[in-house]
Amino acid sequence: MTETAFYILLSLSKPRHGYGIIKHVEEVTNNRLKLGSGTIYGTLTKMERDGIITMYADEKRKKIYEITDDGKALMRHEVKRLNELYVNVAKYKGAFE
Repeated sequence: MTETAFYILLSLSKPRHGYGIIKHVEEVTNNRLKLGSGTIYGTLTKMERDGIITMYADEKRKKIYEITDDGKALMRHEVKRLNELYVNVAKYKGAFE
């Protein structure tokens, strides 16, 4: 999973519109990762097509994105993978200092 996809799905811990996702990603990465509209909407379209997220319109006709059960399962798998990476980095980081 790309870092962009990871942070988009992480942002969907609650339903958000596209701009809300962009701002959340900036917040949690301390502005290290700034998603452009082309990147985010292209990724959201692919995720929706893959069944990882769903989209609906709110009362103001804004598109709201929400993670699906399949998306949550994907995130659980990714979190497990990242935890393994963290453990292994902690073991071997001294070799690269």
